[in-house]
Amino acid sequence: MADKRDYYEVLGVDKNADDNAIKKGYRQMAKKYHPDMNPGDKDAEAKFKEVNEAYAVLSDPEKKQIYDQYGHDGLDPTSGAGQGFGGFGGFGGVDLGDIFGSFFGGGSSSERRNAPRRGDDITYRMTITFEEAAFGCTKELKYNRIEACKECNGTGADKGSGIETCSRCKGTGTVTVTQRTMFGMMQSQKTCDSCRGRGKIIKNPCQNCRGSGNVKLTKKLDVSIPAGVDDGGRICLRGQGNAGVNGGSYGDLYIIVSLRPHEIFERSGNDIYCEVPVSYSELVLGGEIEVPTLEGTVKYNIPEGTQTGTRFCIKNKGIVYYNTKNHGDLYFTVVMETPKNLSSEAKDALRKFAELCENSSYVKKQKFYEKISKIFKKK
Repeated sequence: MADKRDYYEVLGVDKNADDNAIKKGYRQMAKKYHPDMNPGDKDAEAKFKEVNEAYAVLSDPEKKQIYDQYGHDGLDPTSGAGQGFGGFGGFGGVDLGDIFGSFFGGGSSSERRNAPRRGDDITYRMTITFEEAAFGCTKELKYNRIEACKECNGTGADKGSGIETCSRCKGTGTVTVTQRTMFGMMQSQKTCDSCRGRGKIIKNPCQNCRGSGNVKLTKKLDVSIPAGVDDGGRICLRGQGNAGVNGGSYGDLYIIVSLRPHEIFERSGNDIYCEVPVSYSELVLGGEIEVPTLEGTVKYNIPEGTQTGTRFCIKNKGIVYYNTKNHGDLYFTVVMETPKNLSSEAKDALRKFAELCENSSYVKKQKFYEKISKIFKKK
């Protein structure tokens, strides 16, 4: 025993330290030398075992009293100091999961297992028309979700039947197993086989949910789709997801919106776009044309000499901005349609028109041929 370091020194505490100081010292040293913090470091692994061995003695009132009075020689190696490194499952009757949970997050494994947990969220994809997205609508949807069983109120037990604390694990959900190893007697914890980690025993399971406390049902909802929602937009309905575990709250329902393509309009943000076919004479002479909007057609005057491909804007005729009264704009592009199947009279009239038009009337055409002429003159 002479080669062993003083246990108080190992934990970095004074010999008069109380239980809280010893536990605090253990946490600090265990974290410092933990294998996860020092992968592949054999020296740290050995010190980690030493720290666990020290804490197993000093945290036990009887062993601590013997150690304080007789030192290492007063401890039987097979039942005291010789217990060695017990891993995360347990050591010397101590649940290391409780200790490490304090600085790795969470409580003990049994507490985490039986703690209330929020239910899972559900995603539902819904396809609506362009107009439904623009003006808003109400849609009925059906989806499957997990709900708390109404027959047993989510307890899993049949009516009139109680729920008992597991006699084997005493409600903790875990049991301690002791094994003899090369380091001595090692204790570890595992999930209780009797209650499957729940800590409770249901003698007469509910016939409706078969003891699970939850059932899978089809739910119907009328959902209000807000005006202005865009393709890929998400609508969240709180508490309409799956039921929680151990009395935890319900998850949420997320509706992902997809828009059907429109025959006329395209959308970019809250602005909408379309093309309006016009005749040659309408472009040349200008005048009033009809332009489609989401609420019907409106009159719009295009100027004389408008070129095909020109884009115009009508303010506030686009999509409403979510939760406001403001709208985007409508952009329309005039596109000339070349007439087909002309009568002989119409063709003669066009020829006469072409003769009457001077080159100065076609500015772009004139500039184009001037550029061609310069290029060939250079050669």
